[in-house]
Amino acid sequence: MAFLSFVGRVLFVSVFVLSAWQEFNEFGVDGGSAAKALSPKFNRFSKHFTTHTGFQVPAFEIKFLVAGAIALKALGSLLFILHQLIATPILYDFYNYDMEKKEFLHLFIKFTQSLALLGALLFFIGMKNSVPRRSSTTKKAAKTKTT
Repeated sequence: MAFLSFVGRVLFVSVFVLSAWQEFNEFGVDGGSAAKALSPKFNRFSKHFTTHTGFQVPAFEIKFLVAGAIALKALGSLLFILHQLIATPILYDFYNYDMEKKEFLHLFIKFTQSLALLGALLFFIGMKNSVPRRSSTTKKAAKTKTT
């Protein structure tokens, strides 16, 4: 059960990290594909909101909405990692128990599992940034110099 919990937490955070990273890479000048997909939906929402409430939604560029979504995804994943850093030593306080007691072993195992989760999350984030990208351009053969 502990392993499933570990895998679940890693997958949970990886969804946010990878989603934010992908949208950041595709953002470009105009907000990328996310802005193009969001624009008609936001326009429908604005019309619906104005029709039912009478208030006009302020006009702004969709790329700022996409940038906000990217920032919130990244912030959410960082807050989860920060929570793991803070909550682990508080929840699993094995250091307050004698080594011969059953609680010590139980809390120590949970503590090390939580540290392993944190390490895996940080490794996963670092691994995503270290993968080299393929270049779509082909290199031309170097010309020989003639003197």
